[in-house]
Amino acid sequence: MTKSSFLYLLLFFLFCQVVAAQKLSIGNSDQQFRVLIQAGDKTCIQSPSEGLWSIATAWENDWPGHWQHIQPNSVETIGEWKILKGKLQIPEGEYLLQDAYRVEGARIKCIRRFEWKGKQTLDKVTLAIRWQVPSPDAKPFLPGILYYGNPSGKKNGANNVPWYDGKPGEEALFEEHRYPMPFSSVEWSEQGKHWGAALHSLPSPVYRGNRFDQWWSLGLKTETTFTELELLSGPITYNGQKNQAKALQSGPLPYGDTYIQVRPGTVIEKTFYLEVYPVSAIGSGFQQPIQSSIDLFKPFDTTDFPSFDEIIKLKYRFAQSRWVEAPEYAGYNMFPDFAKPRIVLGWAGQCEAPAYALQVLSNELGDPALWQKVQSSLDHICTSPIDQDGFCVIYDLKTKTWSKKDPVSQGQAMNSIALAIQQARINKKVNPAKWELFLKKAADVFSKRILADTWQPVNTAEAFFIAPLLHSSRLFGNEAYKKAALKAVNYYATRHLTMQEPYWGGTLDATCEDKEGAWGAFQGFLTAYEYTKNPQFLQWAKHACAATLSYTVVWDIPLPAGRLADHGFKSRGWTGVSAQNQHLDVYGVLIAPSVYKMGLYLNNQSYQKLAKTMYLSCGQLIDPRGAQGEQIQETNFAQQGEMSDVMKLRGGYSESWTVFWITAHFLHAGAQFKELKVKF
Repeated sequence: MTKSSFLYLLLFFLFCQVVAAQKLSIGNSDQQFRVLIQAGDKTCIQSPSEGLWSIATAWENDWPGHWQHIQPNSVETIGEWKILKGKLQIPEGEYLLQDAYRVEGARIKCIRRFEWKGKQTLDKVTLAIRWQVPSPDAKPFLPGILYYGNPSGKKNGANNVPWYDGKPGEEALFEEHRYPMPFSSVEWSEQGKHWGAALHSLPSPVYRGNRFDQWWSLGLKTETTFTELELLSGPITYNGQKNQAKALQSGPLPYGDTYIQVRPGTVIEKTFYLEVYPVSAIGSGFQQPIQSSIDLFKPFDTTDFPSFDEIIKLKYRFAQSRWVEAPEYAGYNMFPDFAKPRIVLGWAGQCEAPAYALQVLSNELGDPALWQKVQSSLDHICTSPIDQDGFCVIYDLKTKTWSKKDPVSQGQAMNSIALAIQQARINKKVNPAKWELFLKKAADVFSKRILADTWQPVNTAEAFFIAPLLHSSRLFGNEAYKKAALKAVNYYATRHLTMQEPYWGGTLDATCEDKEGAWGAFQGFLTAYEYTKNPQFLQWAKHACAATLSYTVVWDIPLPAGRLADHGFKSRGWTGVSAQNQHLDVYGVLIAPSVYKMGLYLNNQSYQKLAKTMYLSCGQLIDPRGAQGEQIQETNFAQQGEMSDVMKLRGGYSESWTVFWITAHFLHAGAQFKELKVKF
């Protein structure tokens, strides 16, 4: 027996004996050692054939060059750890490489170590972590960034979003701090079966990076016979553009020269996790790594956040500062000043939402005057004219006129009005007659529209009609409303569950894959389950819930000096917006009660805990007036201010854009949590 054959057998025996249940082993292909990770008998991830470790020692044509690959030459067992070692000998000296693997539940943990033993500094090094999936047709899922290629975003504005066609040579790598859940995953099919794989990273800045605030980059690359999950020590690329950061709403900014300088004695370690699994149906492979990311980071601690009671009181105080009233109108002004005074329904205005929330929270608020504001504000809103296209959502206080219509705002407004009617019928302190008449007219219009054979919605936005139509069906005993809602439920399930067209179009200043489109479907599917108890609807809600949660930050992103660092800001629980607008916002507070419900229905404790984090964490930046901005710049992206230098974006905070939804959502969700009897 040759020495290499003996080493192979030793490696194979040691790994298989300890981790057979997790199917981590060492294979031998063309006399090369490869780490294999299997789901059942299917090899889903393996190390590259050219070597387990890869290091570039040059920067050529604005990209890492002079790659060298190293195979392991020894194995060692220390407790639960299996350790592989290797060496790279170059003219300047010796690189010592080591991987330490351990099984942790359904995942394989690895700590990779790069130790430079040479006597001189290497100026332009790039370190790589590469794992190959045996299919060139794998579909990517990068949370908050890339959803099965972002086909809708590419179709509607290819310069505005990352997209991925999966052609050989295509690569997508993004800064780790851009990921709300730091993993890169893929899904693929073979012989009628479906498989998934994910590379989870423990995010970190790069030691001795050439750039200020340089982090590892995470993503994937497609080759002719496989797809590769990747971590690199800095280089980023997307849409065929190397060294470009998705920094602006409509495009990138340059972000190059992301190599590292390795001095003698430098040790760099990177922790990551590998996960493989069978997938039950096409388009559902992203759900397991989302749960795994929540499990890995456990973003459940809320002890350093404002309390539920404090948030409610501050937000109510601020809501009253927006109250406007005259003989012709009453309600809440959307904007932070009166340059554009208007009462706006749904989306960024949400001026109808307090009519429900304040009724539920009346005891906590202790303000007898709130009942008259509930009555008069919703009475005024119900003066919006209704025609075959629905009702207007903007009331201009200067011109005293209604204008503009969009399905997102209309559906959201109808939902809050329906909830307000339900509460009014219980407490008998306000008269919902005008509200009921208005909601009936709106439900008539939109149920008729959906039930028509010609109904072909552009995107997921009209899913926001599902919940209010179901509420209206129960409120008014109208089966047509329910029929229309369930038609929409089945339509959107058919359209989106395979993820050939991911949820999109719920964010009115972006036309791409987004959190709010996923939320519209999630809310609709969940409400359909609650009204029918059809378990299929719960499974659909689980799918849309996972897509929505993929925008939720599960880790505390370290920040450079700036407004967010001034506040000691913790990012866990906040949500990204879309593939186009990659800042954080407080929208997750509105979603949180439904996430909590899913935790109850699925017996998922982590969902219940995460829902509380999502609500309380978003109270961090509320000032003494109750005011709070919208755009949290956790990554290299901005929509306001000075935006010419990519290095000055991260850590910023747009605190002046205090549109009313930021206040309304806290009150609305707080009322839902109270109805659920959730203890914070």
